Amino acid sequence: MEKALEKEAYVLREDEDLGTVKIADDVVAMIAGLAATEVQGVSAMAGNITNELMSRVGVKNLAKGVKVEVIGKRVKAELALIVEYGYNIPVVSQKVQEKVKSTVENMTGLEVSDVDIRISGVTMQK
Repeated sequence: MEKALEKEAYVLREDEDLGTVKIADDVVAMIAGLAATEVQGVSAMAGNITNELMSRVGVKNLAKGVKVEVIGKRVKAELALIVEYGYNIPVVSQKVQEKVKSTVENMTGLEVSDVDIRISGVTMQK
């Protein structure tokens, strides 16, 4: 269990007196996903079929549609989005990139080097 935790957790700060602060890559992915859904024009995060089935039975995966890679103190994020019909896709994508970058950097102290966006679909507004 400890090795699995170490593999997916990144040291943010070490202090001999106070201890170590670590963050799991799933937490970084959740932060990125939540930030993306706050942007107007983003309908939802796109996930694979397993995520879609789990969400229908009430189990929510907050990192759905997000893949992060943390190397040292740098983060690369890939997000799959579903955009609402009528919104300009390049504008929405740029806003998502900016929002994800600023939110992840502010909350974690890590540097975001890339935020890649893939538009997986378009939905009609409700």
